Amino acid sequence: MLLVGAGAERLGKKRIIAETGAGQHGVATATVCALKGMECIVYMGEKDMERQAPNVARMKMLGATVIPATSGSKTLKDATNEAIRDWINNPGDTHYIIGGVVGPHPYPDMVARFQSVISEEMKSWQFFEKTGNNLPTHVIACVGGGSNAAGAFYHFLNEPSVQLIAVEAAGEGMSSGKTAATTQLGTPGILHGSKNLLMQTEDGQVVEPHSISAGLDYPGIGPLHAYLFESGRATFLSATDDEALAAAFELAKLEGIIPALESAHTLHALTMMKWVQEDIVIICLSGRGDKDLSTYMKHISL
Repeated sequence: MLLVGAGAERLGKKRIIAETGAGQHGVATATVCALKGMECIVYMGEKDMERQAPNVARMKMLGATVIPATSGSKTLKDATNEAIRDWINNPGDTHYIIGGVVGPHPYPDMVARFQSVISEEMKSWQFFEKTGNNLPTHVIACVGGGSNAAGAFYHFLNEPSVQLIAVEAAGEGMSSGKTAATTQLGTPGILHGSKNLLMQTEDGQVVEPHSISAGLDYPGIGPLHAYLFESGRATFLSATDDEALAAAFELAKLEGIIPALESAHTLHALTMMKWVQEDIVIICLSGRGDKDLSTYMKHISL
């Protein structure tokens, strides 16, 4: 992120904009802008601002202006719409930092390369240090905007012995009309300047997604993940809101880790696979659950 900020400075940009769903990307962007003394505008769905209030507070504390997206489902898709509109109208002084592996080229490739530090650390030293093995058998990550999964998969893409598993948000169920399981319900289409798999009507109108987690509440999966799905290089699963909540509470009780709701979907995948004793699995926890505590509190049995 610091490299991106420095690049924007070299381009003579004075104003940085970003979109965010769960808020983590917005906080990172606001942090860099505070360090560099640059104006920061973050677009965030009005619904996401309510359910990710701690990250909204962090962004504002860091000096960012957080602008709510009030159209559509008022989530990540709509925040991205507003950010792209801003960018198109202010090309001279504005640099757009996209948080997902979505959008027009070269953004999906750039984001994947920046996020690849995740799998670089896994493969270069963390995994061997913990297990004495060079490669895992599986890497599992959640997919919405898809940046954490792209980062987790990146350095394993050319390792055919490593199975890549992506977990989408099934929301309230596949047939509920409230879901974000793109690979199950989507078809090829264009969204935010790139061809990907997209939940859409027969005449190409975007179907509004739903997920309890703000970061997975997106109707497409971007070109990288669409390719991984269509080529069969990655297996795509899905978890419902209730399944993600159950997985989050289980991890908290067993390991003392409160995961982000996005990551909780990933944990549910463990119950969907058939494992053998020799399997060694890496799970990418994409964020902490403190941003989701208000949602967790609504489901805690006191």
